[in-house]
Amino acid sequence: QVQLVESGGGLVQPGGSLRLSCAASGSIFSINAMGWYRQAPGKQRELVAAMPPRGKTNYADSVKGRFTISRDNAKNTVSLQMNSLEPEDTAVYYCHADIRTWISGGFNSYWGQGTQVTVSS
Repeated sequence: QVQLVESGGGLVQPGGSLRLSCAASGSIFSINAMGWYRQAPGKQRELVAAMPPRGKTNYADSVKGRFTISRDNAKNTVSLQMNSLEPEDTAVYYCHADIRTWISGGFNSYWGQGTQVTVSS
């Protein structure tokens, strides 16, 4: 069994910063991409940032220059530093990872439970 546990959401004023963290645990053999998605009320879930084990990261155009994704492969963690937050960033943020377990034949998609980020004055 695999779990993704997120932390770090909350309420922040426009222009402020928050840092989200996510830790993967369980019978993990290998992790491919890790990343963050978000879903605002009435909207579809969208990619915020994704990062392969090595190589180039991928950001949504709306967060480029403001958000930074990082991961620690040894600890199976991924973080999202969010700066210059805007009210439009308000959403539930979900951690995502493609994980191969010790018993699975390939990589499966796993999601965290979500953490609320609210940007408001």
